[in-house]
Amino acid sequence: MKTTETPAPLPAESGSGVRITKVDPSSGKPQPEKKTEGKALNVFSHGILIVWAIMVVLPLLWAVMTSFKDDGSIFGSPWSLPDKLHFDNWSRAWTEANMSDYFLNTVLVVGGSLIGTLALGSMAAYVLARFDFPGNRFIYFLFIGGMSFPIMLALVPLFYVVNNMGLLNTIHGLILVYIAYSLPFTVFFLTAFFRTLPTSVAEAAFVDGASHSRTFFQIMLPMAKPGLISVGIFNFLGQWNQYMLPTVLNTDPDKRVLTQGLVQLAVSQGYKGDWSGLFAGLVMAMLPVLAAYIVFQRQVVQGLTAGAMK
Repeated sequence: MKTTETPAPLPAESGSGVRITKVDPSSGKPQPEKKTEGKALNVFSHGILIVWAIMVVLPLLWAVMTSFKDDGSIFGSPWSLPDKLHFDNWSRAWTEANMSDYFLNTVLVVGGSLIGTLALGSMAAYVLARFDFPGNRFIYFLFIGGMSFPIMLALVPLFYVVNNMGLLNTIHGLILVYIAYSLPFTVFFLTAFFRTLPTSVAEAAFVDGASHSRTFFQIMLPMAKPGLISVGIFNFLGQWNQYMLPTVLNTDPDKRVLTQGLVQLAVSQGYKGDWSGLFAGLVMAMLPVLAAYIVFQRQVVQGLTAGAMK
């Protein structure tokens, strides 16, 4: 009767320094080595991310929780849960503090400027990315230079330019300024994105008789949707939280945006003591930004990583 000899286990390393794979005594098959390299780094990086997430999320949760408290609970027990949900804080901030008017003005300004920025920025970026003409790189670097120009240095001449054009303290004047403020980054981002799109699709459209405008609007622009969403989210965040430009160019109390309204509410609450209404107004201004990012977070990641996957 024949018997199968069990191979003896081999040492992990030989004396000559050659690495030898371990063998399972029962089956005779080589055992996979456990990878321990990088575990310490992964634990450290995950720990940093967890700490960073706690530092970001906890203040947001605390602000939302405080917006449902009364003034006595805010100062008496700031870290405890509210005894009951005071929805009157939100209604008081929406009506008495004029947050509804500020919210509407902000939606009009940011909505109009976002549409104009994406439309003009995408067309300029497409031309710079797809067509070679004299001065192409010069125009591109002009947009890059606009990103590095501090807005504080342009406030005084910008005020006189807007005033001479009769656009001071107007919604459409603020929209035009927001568009000019956001165009450099939009063109820079979308130019790099349009360069990653395949040229064969556009060439096939030209062969079929499509014009440049039809190729752009019906073929290339839908293909650039991830990039448009990504740069749109970034512009939305910057324009929604913009405070310096409306403070200088929009001094009409009836046309204030949310950032101006929150500052005015904070100043007035310093005398009235309605801190619950202030936190309610703060959460109102914060929620649209969080909702926009939560809804489009996957498209933002796709737009940022599209160029790396080419």
